[in-house]
Amino acid sequence: MSTTLARLAQTIESRKPEHGGDPATSYVAKLFSKGDDAILKKIGEEATETVMAAKDARVSGDASGLLYEVADLWFHSMVLLAKFDLTPQQVLDELARREGLSGLAEKAARKDA
Repeated sequence: MSTTLARLAQTIESRKPEHGGDPATSYVAKLFSKGDDAILKKIGEEATETVMAAKDARVSGDASGLLYEVADLWFHSMVLLAKFDLTPQQVLDELARREGLSGLAEKAARKDA
């Protein structure tokens, strides 16, 4: 699983302007060139589409649209991570750190910090 994420992260990284990404030929380079707000807007759109696809899946019993939208959401989240020089591995490490912790306890600890 993480091999796919690592390859995708490398491709996204290569599309950054400082690595020669061309907004005329690359969707990701175009997002980077538009700045943080464009990336954030796209994540908001994809999150909304994910919610709607989940509602549709609940009614229809077909979750294929949900899978498609979650992939879009993950992809755009990876673009955002790259914008801030973060990696999918760092997200996986954070999830591993939380493994075995009560979600309620972890959330409470964040409030105290």
